[in-house]
Amino acid sequence: MFRDLRRKKQQMSIELTHKVLSNGSHGILACHGEDGYPYTVALNYVYTDGKIYFHSAKEGHKIDAIQKNSKVAFTVVGEDTIVSEEYTSYYRSVVAFGRARVVEDEQEWFEAFEILVEKYAKDRPTDEKMRTIKGCNRALVIAIDIEHMTGKQARGLSH
Repeated sequence: MFRDLRRKKQQMSIELTHKVLSNGSHGILACHGEDGYPYTVALNYVYTDGKIYFHSAKEGHKIDAIQKNSKVAFTVVGEDTIVSEEYTSYYRSVVAFGRARVVEDEQEWFEAFEILVEKYAKDRPTDEKMRTIKGCNRALVIAIDIEHMTGKQARGLSH
């Protein structure tokens, strides 16, 4: 069902793949868009317990696409350094495939939102973070239940 990475020597270990996915600042969500066009959007996210979570408004292109077809891909580039003398860049990236769903369970919603807030605002006071979470009670939390993922790195980083 899912293709193997063609350049096996560049495949990252599962540990490094999880690390890149955990530490990324943003990712690119790819969905089935309208009229046969793909739709991609950059967004903030967290990776925990084998799932990717992000928040969303209740309406818009992203939600429409997910509701029509839950199969998505999510890409994170965790490192990208231009190496001009080699006419390339040294990168590490992950692509995850899975099914996106709106989180309906209140506990899962709260825990995912709490992890999101902690990732992007860990230096803020705890009471402020809790007010922020409670103030976002109209936002959706979307989970991607990962079915397959691969990590790839530039040849210059492969050892």
